[in-house]
Amino acid sequence: MKKQLFALGLTLGIAQSTYAQVNNGDFENWSGAAPDQWTTIDSGIAVDSSNSTVQSGTLSAAIDVNTGSQSSTDFRQTINVTSGDTYKFSVQVYHTEGGVKARLYIDGYLHYSNPNLTNQWQSLAYNYTATTTGTIEVGLRFYDVTGFDGSERVYVDNFQPNSGGGSGGSTPACTSNTVQLDLTTDGYASETSWQITSGSSVIESGNSYSNNTAYQLDFCLSDGDYQFTIFDAYGDGICCDYGNGSYALTHNSSTLASGSNFGNQQATDFSLGSGSGSGGGSGGGSGGGLGSYYQSAEGLTGYSLKTALYNIINNHSSQSYGSIWTFYNSHALDNYYENDGTILDIYSENPSGGDSYNFSKGTNQCGTYNSEADCYNREHSFPKSWFGGKISPMHTDIHHIFATDGYVNSKRGNHPYGEVGSATFISNNGSKLGNAASGLGYSGTVFEPIDEFKGDVARGYFYMATRYENVIASWENNSSNSNAVLNGSSNQVFETWVVNLLKTWHQQDPVSQKEIDRNNAAQTFQGNRNPFIDHPQFVEQIW
Repeated sequence: MKKQLFALGLTLGIAQSTYAQVNNGDFENWSGAAPDQWTTIDSGIAVDSSNSTVQSGTLSAAIDVNTGSQSSTDFRQTINVTSGDTYKFSVQVYHTEGGVKARLYIDGYLHYSNPNLTNQWQSLAYNYTATTTGTIEVGLRFYDVTGFDGSERVYVDNFQPNSGGGSGGSTPACTSNTVQLDLTTDGYASETSWQITSGSSVIESGNSYSNNTAYQLDFCLSDGDYQFTIFDAYGDGICCDYGNGSYALTHNSSTLASGSNFGNQQATDFSLGSGSGSGGGSGGGSGGGLGSYYQSAEGLTGYSLKTALYNIINNHSSQSYGSIWTFYNSHALDNYYENDGTILDIYSENPSGGDSYNFSKGTNQCGTYNSEADCYNREHSFPKSWFGGKISPMHTDIHHIFATDGYVNSKRGNHPYGEVGSATFISNNGSKLGNAASGLGYSGTVFEPIDEFKGDVARGYFYMATRYENVIASWENNSSNSNAVLNGSSNQVFETWVVNLLKTWHQQDPVSQKEIDRNNAAQTFQGNRNPFIDHPQFVEQIW
């Protein structure tokens, strides 16, 4: 099983703070004969990968110098730096004949390698203090010396950043956003790698881990939009057939990305700081900055925050009811539990074992039904009778409409969600209908989904209370069940027993990768996001 690409040779097992990143500095990632991320390869040199002369990892860059014209022998890439920070750059060079020397380039030409040290690795290093925030070029230039016969090979490996505070080597404090990756590997850790990208640039990445081992890595990221991607070379994720691997990327106690069972790869977008680019960021957002999508909500709490979020998400593009089937065909699939691509039905899915039955997308749409397993339909978790029927945009708002077994959906009807004391119906996966449990604060009939999806429906309800703040106060008396749930206000929206229940479910079932992916897809589908998936802390800040 080969090592997954997109990797840098990070020092593992200790927390790290990295401020500039030489991308693909271990030369483990290639597209044909070109090392990824190295954007300047002049005509006087030819570059290829080598697995015979390697300083770290499995590959190095074999650079053949074919000219004595120094103006055509540069080998570089562009990286980001922050004004006032000091960076320690280093690179390993291996001479074979002694007719060529390498010159380090860090925002300008610096010192040379010793060409007389042949058939051994030597290091070039330089401490660089940035005078401005922006980009610089780093790399090497090659010069011929006495003995050059017109072509000579030099090996290059382990071009590394090491954040330092001048010659003393101290590490400067992160003045931007400290992001932490907690990674636990499975029994085949060599298959696992990851990267953080910004646009087309790889900012951070890692691989070469030990089996069944926990790692904690820290990074310093500037404000902006990013994507975290984790890879598995074999295509079975890091849980659960060969261990119990998992990952969580966090910032200020908020989850930016998390998961474990993902197939070949799993990608999550996120934003840091108030000055980041477009997009809301997904998976919990950052406590220190909400990103540009939520920028107008910065610094607010209580119902003022809720109103600010309403103004952000209230102009989504209403889609047709039929288009929800199309959305399900791509974004309501089981890529998280059995990972079999069937419809992920929250009323039948068994997260801890095999499902009793499966629905094929499109083929098993409802239709009529007489029992479980007949078909799947479009469940308004916030029942449409509560807002007056087939009224847009509520009727087609994907943020609260989930794929569910049609028969179980009919059993739920328009009853409130709640905790069941005495069940009159239990679905195959353990979802229940029955009398409310004592102590709930409500004594009527309620429907209780399994624990795995309680947070999903709770965050859907918080979304509805926010997205329809301008009209939801008038829905209380549309039915007896809406009257049991809604309190006739536009601020708290729900009866106190409902607020307490939803907050408990939100806390006990945190945001999952499935929700993050669905939220990203929903933005593409109708143009808005669920803030309580992006920033779970909003729930406590409002209610």
